[in-house]
Amino acid sequence: MSCIDDNKNYASLTHPFNLFVILTLTAAPSCAVDSVSFEVGRSFATHHAPTELARIGAQWKWKKSWRISDHWSLGGYWEVAVGYWRTLDRLVDHEVTDVSLTPVFRLQRVSTQFGVIPYVELAIGAHLLSDKDISDRIRFSTSFQFADQVAVGFRFGARGQYDLSYCMQHLSNAGIDHPNPGINFQQLRFQYHF
Repeated sequence: MSCIDDNKNYASLTHPFNLFVILTLTAAPSCAVDSVSFEVGRSFATHHAPTELARIGAQWKWKKSWRISDHWSLGGYWEVAVGYWRTLDRLVDHEVTDVSLTPVFRLQRVSTQFGVIPYVELAIGAHLLSDKDISDRIRFSTSFQFADQVAVGFRFGARGQYDLSYCMQHLSNAGIDHPNPGINFQQLRFQYHF
């Protein structure tokens, strides 16, 4: 089963979801991208089939950061990402496209420690899903979802250009409508800073 429903006409370039994806991806190169990322993840599934995730993103650093001690600073970045979810249930594959915009706060060490720069991130972002059916047992009532996440990671390399992190993310519609089952992911992310 495909994630494209003929009644929804997602194949059309003029469909609002596809227009949003196209505009987001074409607008990204027009701004100076500070970093790009690739992440893979899997849902915490206890009573249903797990959902796998792959996502690519572009990040733009905030112009302002705050030094909060001799060794740590607080800053952040904007992230635009496109993801692909896949859930293999007993009978059917469920596929979902995910487009997101997220402001991310990063508490980061100012200088290297043992050749790496450790950090912690907190974020709450907006996600738009191509389908509300995630699996046979998970159905969202809205395509619009919020995601809150926490990540720990470190930068490394001669310029700190490489970045590796572990992230836990929860998506739900924050009670806007019901059902609101939510889904939790754990993810590994690789980021390259220009």
